[in-house]
Amino acid sequence: MKRLCMAVMAICVLLSCSEKKEDTTLSGLKQSDFISEVDGKPTALYVLKNKNGAEACVTNYGGRLVSVMVPDKNGKMTDVVLGYDNIADYIASDGNFGALIGRYGNRIAQGKFTLDGVEYELPHNDNGHCLHGGPEGYHAVMWDAKQINGQSVELTRVSKDGEAGFPGNLDIKVTYTLTDDNAVDIKYEATTDKPTVVNLTNHSYFNLSGVPGSQILDQEIMINADKYTPVDDLLIPTSVIDPVENTLLDLRQPVAIGAHINESFDQLVKGGGYDMNWVLNTNGDINTLAAKAYSPISGIGLEVYTNEPGIQFYTGNFMSGQDKGKHGVLYLHRGAFCLETQHYPDSPNQPSFPSVVLRPGEKYMSHCIYKFIVNK
Repeated sequence: MKRLCMAVMAICVLLSCSEKKEDTTLSGLKQSDFISEVDGKPTALYVLKNKNGAEACVTNYGGRLVSVMVPDKNGKMTDVVLGYDNIADYIASDGNFGALIGRYGNRIAQGKFTLDGVEYELPHNDNGHCLHGGPEGYHAVMWDAKQINGQSVELTRVSKDGEAGFPGNLDIKVTYTLTDDNAVDIKYEATTDKPTVVNLTNHSYFNLSGVPGSQILDQEIMINADKYTPVDDLLIPTSVIDPVENTLLDLRQPVAIGAHINESFDQLVKGGGYDMNWVLNTNGDINTLAAKAYSPISGIGLEVYTNEPGIQFYTGNFMSGQDKGKHGVLYLHRGAFCLETQHYPDSPNQPSFPSVVLRPGEKYMSHCIYKFIVNK
C-alpha cells in the first residue's frame, strides 16, 4: 500500500512538472498569466515555434508580439523584443509594446482629414494630433485569434464605421508567421464598405543585445533610403521630401545609433532622437532589404523587408526609464528601437504623398518581414 501511494505521488509530481513545462514558454512566459477577459472576450498567449527551435509569442489583446527568441552568436536563445510577462500589465499600460497599430499608424495632423468632401474628426491624443489611431486604437482592443498551425496565428476583427472617428466598416485580417529562416512574417489584409484611410503597422520595440535593461546606443542601423519626410516641432511632416545626403539622417551605411543621436541637427532635436519617416528605395519590392540593425554584443542582426513605401525609425526617446517589463526588468530611456513599416505620416492631409485611401471593392495588403540573422 505504501509503495502504491509513493507511485501515485510520483506520477502526480511528474504530471505537475509536465503541465508546468507546457505552460512556460522558451522566453519564460507563463501562458496562464495571459488568460483573462477584455470586453467579454478571452485573452490568451499563442506560441509559435519553427524547426530551428526559435519561438515567437503573440497575444490577441492588441495583437501584440510579446517575445521573440532567436539564437545569438554563441547559439544562446535570446529574447529581442520588449514587453510584459502578463496580460494585466499590458491592459494597464498606455504603451505600444509589440502592438498592431491602426486604423492609422503614426500621426494625422489636427486629428482630422477630409475624404470625398466629408471632414472626419479623430481623437486628439498627441499635442492636438491623432497618433496611432487614438488612445483606443487597435493596440488596445481584442482580436479574434485562430492558431493555424505551430508556426502561424491569424488575428481578425471588424473595426466598426465611426470607430475613433474613421469611416467605414473595416474587415481586417493579420497573420503572424514564424518562418524556418527565423523571420517574423506579418501580412495585413483589409476591406471596407465605405471610402476610408488605412495604414497598419507593428510597433515592436527591439533590443538585439541580449542584455536585459540595456540601451541600444551601440547597436548599428542601416536604412535603404535616399530621402526622408522632414517634420515640424510637433513631428508632423512639412509636406516636402528632402534628401538624406549631407545630413545626420543619412543611414545608407551602418552607423551606431548613439553616434549622432544627441547632436544639434534640427530633426534630431525635434524628435529627441531618431523619430521620423524614411522614404525607402525599395519601390515596394518585398525582396529588397529596407533596413538592417545589428548588435555587436550578441551578433544578432535584424533585416526588415516590406512592400510599404516608408519606415519610421524610432529610438525610444519617450521611454521614461521607469517601466518594468518582462521578469521585472527596468526598461531604460532609449532602451529599444522601432522600425515601423508604413505609408507616410499625415498622408490623408498630404496629397503629394502616396495615397492611403481604401475604397469598397479594393483590398488593402501590407507585408512586413522581420528576419533575424547571426553575424559571428
